[in-house]
Amino acid sequence: METYNQNDSNRRKFLQNSFRITAFSGIAGISILSGCKGEEDKEKEVSPPEDLMQEHGLLNRILLIYDTCNIHLVNKESFPKEALLNAAGIIRTFVEDYHEKQEENYLFPRFQKANQLTDLVQVLLQQHKAGRAITDQIIQLTKSSSLTENENQKLSQLLTAFNTMYRPHEAREDTVLFPAFRKIVSQHEYDSLGEEFENNEHKIFGKDGFEANVNKVADIEKSLQIYELAQFTPKV
Repeated sequence: METYNQNDSNRRKFLQNSFRITAFSGIAGISILSGCKGEEDKEKEVSPPEDLMQEHGLLNRILLIYDTCNIHLVNKESFPKEALLNAAGIIRTFVEDYHEKQEENYLFPRFQKANQLTDLVQVLLQQHKAGRAITDQIIQLTKSSSLTENENQKLSQLLTAFNTMYRPHEAREDTVLFPAFRKIVSQHEYDSLGEEFENNEHKIFGKDGFEANVNKVADIEKSLQIYELAQFTPKV
């Protein structure tokens, strides 16, 4: 009988220990999975500078559209004027009224507060203002069904001025301003801004706002026959 009680006690201890190990393993496993999931979600998040640089990619594609339309104007060749009007519309709604407002509301003030790159920020602000004035004129001219020779020349000058300003403008932001931004804000503020940028985009353009605008740009490229990337490869 005593032997039976001893074995029974050992058996109970064994079962209790097994239960503790199993429970601990389950909790640890959940923690590990939760950690992995957190890391995975973190990897999917787009940082504020990365978000803005993606939008610069969209801007660059419109600069190519402007270049193409400008060549047609200079050569006095016909082309779908609505392509230029639609491209200018994206510049106004997505680049100027959204993208640049993000920079002006969230980035520039923080650089000014930190007294960092203030001269650069001032120039960028001036160029935003100049770009909007040019866009106003481009939209006004392209709304007309027919343009005089002088108006075509004016439109060509506007497209040249816009592209000449914005290529170094965005390049300076990508290589100087955006890399420095991470150094003047805390990690928490940096992460929060990424979420706020995304929320602002969804609020204005819907869930797939960026992708929808990229698709619009692609349609314009197709109408001008500049969509296929391979055509830009030089023969060497």
